[in-house]
Amino acid sequence: MIYRKKPVEVKAIQWDGSTQTLANIHAHLNQAGRRVKVLHNVGEKLLITTLEGEITASVGDYIIEGVAGELYPCKPAIFDETYEPVDQ
Repeated sequence: MIYRKKPVEVKAIQWDGSTQTLANIHAHLNQAGRRVKVLHNVGEKLLITTLEGEITASVGDYIIEGVAGELYPCKPAIFDETYEPVDQ
């Protein structure tokens, strides 16, 4: 069988390693009513608590909020193949 991914809009922030971007991610989490402790900055990496456990995000990865409010990292090449900007 062949399946097509349902169209879905997601919120995402590309982490560039800066403290400002990390602050933007934390601010978004605060607005969404989640605890900011789900993200831990470890040098050039972020540890993100996901539904599957802790996952490491590297500089350049997108941090995506999924349909159930969960967070997960996504490599830029996969993100570019999967998502496109939405006019707001």
